Amino acid sequence: MFHYPNGKKPKPAATPVRSNPQTYANRGMNLETLLNDTNEFYRLHGRAVIHKKPTPLQIVKVDYPKRSAAKVTEAYFKQASTTDYNGVYRGKYIDFEAKETNNKTSFPLGNFHDHQINHMRECERHGGVCFVIIRFSRYNTQYVLSTEQLLVWWEQRESGRKSIPLSYIEQEAIEVPTRAMPAVDYLTAIEAWLD
Repeated sequence: MFHYPNGKKPKPAATPVRSNPQTYANRGMNLETLLNDTNEFYRLHGRAVIHKKPTPLQIVKVDYPKRSAAKVTEAYFKQASTTDYNGVYRGKYIDFEAKETNNKTSFPLGNFHDHQINHMRECERHGGVCFVIIRFSRYNTQYVLSTEQLLVWWEQRESGRKSIPLSYIEQEAIEVPTRAMPAVDYLTAIEAWLD
């Protein structure tokens, strides 16, 4: 027999109701994790030095509950970010954007922004190697699409184009399978362009 402090047996805890609200906050985290692991593998094996670019933030307010636990409570973006990753491979500047979708048949062009496209154009104009890695998470597949290929579809937005068909990506882009290590060996696709 148990003796409870107030003399009453506690009620069983109610099972929490879990809602599944749609959120876009961590949409690309799976691809980002795979790419970060791949880039670390490349660095450790002397293949390339490529890093994720930090998002430029202006910190406005910091809460200091104690010295060792400072917490940013308010910040804003300093400027529009460019692309996700950059670095050096075989003496070439590498710059790319990583995007992920749950769509079954196409990749929405709305996932790109004008400033990202302009940045990729500028990098290519100066001899950089620019591209996008597009992941179709439903199929666990990703593709390397050159900036040139992306621009063909980007320019069609004015005529109402909203997405790049998966069939085009499957035919024209380079598929990069997911494997143990490197997780997403996108440099193999880039080697074909450089050679």
